[in-house]
Amino acid sequence: MVRQNTRFVCQSCGAVHPRWAGRCEACGEWNSIAEEAKPDAAPVGDKRGNTRGGGRRIEFVSLDGKTEATARWKSGIGEFDRVTGGGLVPGSALLIGGDPGIGKSTLLLQVVTGLAKGATGVRCAYISGEESIDQVRMRAARLAVKDRPVILAAATNVRDILATLDSDDGPDIVVIDSIQTMYLDALESAPGTVSQVRASAQELIRLAKRCGITVLLVGHVTKEGTIAGPRVLEHMVDTVMYFEGERGHQFRILRAVKNRFGPTDEIGVFEMTDSGLAEVANPSALFLADRSGDVSGAAVFAGIEGTRPVLVEIQALVATSPLGTPRRNVVGWDSGRLSMVLAVLETRAGLQFAGKDVYLNVVGGLRISEPAADLAVAAALTSALYGLALPGAMAVFGEIGLSGEIRPVSQMAARLKEAGKLGFTQALTPRLRAKPGAISVRELAAVGDLFELFPSDRSPDARAVGM
Repeated sequence: MVRQNTRFVCQSCGAVHPRWAGRCEACGEWNSIAEEAKPDAAPVGDKRGNTRGGGRRIEFVSLDGKTEATARWKSGIGEFDRVTGGGLVPGSALLIGGDPGIGKSTLLLQVVTGLAKGATGVRCAYISGEESIDQVRMRAARLAVKDRPVILAAATNVRDILATLDSDDGPDIVVIDSIQTMYLDALESAPGTVSQVRASAQELIRLAKRCGITVLLVGHVTKEGTIAGPRVLEHMVDTVMYFEGERGHQFRILRAVKNRFGPTDEIGVFEMTDSGLAEVANPSALFLADRSGDVSGAAVFAGIEGTRPVLVEIQALVATSPLGTPRRNVVGWDSGRLSMVLAVLETRAGLQFAGKDVYLNVVGGLRISEPAADLAVAAALTSALYGLALPGAMAVFGEIGLSGEIRPVSQMAARLKEAGKLGFTQALTPRLRAKPGAISVRELAAVGDLFELFPSDRSPDARAVGM
């Protein structure tokens, strides 16, 4: 019997099937299964460690061996260097994903031109698989960096790219824009498929580790906001970053979700201008620049993004709904978390949101994921429900539990210190565990549960937080 040399792989999730089918049983996608050639089998070893096919034994070393300190290349863009953990590490692979047109190519072109100018002896290359050389040059002219010593190429064949980079005069840092356009001619599938993305990334990462080249991979994202291609791609690279932002806002957020050489959940804030991306050294002041302090439904949240405290305004609007099922629209926060806060306010505090549309928005295009924003959201909702404005100099943070308790959150002293720097004199927080000397606001309201905010003997019109 002739052994079959092909297999059927789902191009959406990478699941392998014994035969073709119209629908993938693993991810549920239709018409995503394609026939591909099987990869060569790896050498098989016996119990003694001997392998067939020319394999050799590896050598183990002790854990306490001497290792030289890792040098880093700084781009000169402080927000980018902050997210990467202090600069790029030689021999590392970074994956940057984001929506189309959000500014990924602009950011990386500014990074490599900054590296080529600032670090002596660092050779940088930009390989584009989506744009021509003339298009890249036009962008460089718009960014006023066309005189920087960066070499360009337009290529999509990974075999040709590897042969060019693996040389004595090859670059130290290379940008691949994007990994979905790369292909290996040994595979029959089209560029962008799971097999091509996985194999192309594997070859480029192997080159980075062997030659000490830093590889920056640009990745497309799906409609769910995750990087397109196999999930294993994020496990293969050293750092995964997402470039986020709303089309209607000029702010862009570079967020690290994985970093083997630095902290995770770190963010860098940029502002999109006519001359490219400009870094924002003080995001809190920028997010609160156009804030009006006498409007109901607005609360200032003192949050933590990575290692940096950031103050941002949360706006809420509560209106009578003409529909049988009221709307619950959220921008910049978790909609499930909003439903939980509404349920706690109705059950524990006696507030009535039934029959009312609720709209919640995080100003500036920032997306908040930490539960410390619960109390700020509750304050904004209550202010919008009764039409009473919160004090303009008040910052709010705290996590709300299902039983109505307000729980402490991390780095409370740092949040209050940042609020004090920006002129906030009042704060609504959980009960503090920090020393009094770390507090920078004058009037502090520390509460333990919602019953302290909404006592039963107060009239409904006077129940708004801080009033």
